[in-house]
Amino acid sequence: MEELIKKHRQEQRDLQSKITQKKKAATKKTRKGINDECAELERQLTEQHNTELSGVPGNGHIGDGEALSDAGEDNQDPTLLENATGNLSVAEKSDAPFQGKKPNRQKARLARRAAEQEAATARAAAEAANLPDLRENERLVMQKELNLRGLVEKDIRPDGHCLYSAVADQLSTRRIIQASGEHEEAKPDYKSVRRVAANFVSKHAADFSPFLEEPIEDYVVKIKDTAEWGGQLELSALARAYGMNINILQGDGRVEKIEAGIDDSGPPIWLAYYRHSFGLGEHYNSLRAAP
Repeated sequence: MEELIKKHRQEQRDLQSKITQKKKAATKKTRKGINDECAELERQLTEQHNTELSGVPGNGHIGDGEALSDAGEDNQDPTLLENATGNLSVAEKSDAPFQGKKPNRQKARLARRAAEQEAATARAAAEAANLPDLRENERLVMQKELNLRGLVEKDIRPDGHCLYSAVADQLSTRRIIQASGEHEEAKPDYKSVRRVAANFVSKHAADFSPFLEEPIEDYVVKIKDTAEWGGQLELSALARAYGMNINILQGDGRVEKIEAGIDDSGPPIWLAYYRHSFGLGEHYNSLRAAP
């Protein structure tokens, strides 16, 4: 009898250890099933012990907990076992492995990249804030020079025709006619000025070809029939074609002079040249005498 009780005590200890491990490993989804399984294991062990004890001479059927009461020094009765296992819910919360969602690595990379781009943008903005405002400086210098020279600007539409439109405005205010004597409209526009420049370059190809990287014929077509921007060569052609000097006030205060190459050229026409003040890039305005 004593050996049987000792055996029962050991089996109860083993069961308690097994139940503890199961409940520690339980998750929210599996907890109810684990609790039911543990209760069933306890019931089976109690039934087994009752069966074994009933077969011992001088012992009848032992109800739930009687075999455990004989082992009082170990406090292994069913009530204490139930309390011991039931109280594991607190331990479960602290010892059970974290079952949350795994971190999304792609989202983490995107977030890190966005943070790096934001930091780069902030650095670029800080650097830009420390740079000189080229547009504002250019306009301030230009306005100062205009005041000194008694000139005012006639705004020209900022497009590929601005040089020719500015020259046309000067021609209309100065009543300058074409030096070659060709028929000219009463009020020149950028188209007529383009034609004059194209015809002059075509007739004096030897003067312009060394400065070109394309056939002179193609270059003439660009001047006459496209919105190709004009520059130094076109200004030189216009100055010679109209027999007038051209003064170009720069955004830094300098004045560039394009000579007509004749003695009796009359007063020069004035253009303003901007590098930084217009979104499309370089731009020409017409300069008129202040009223």
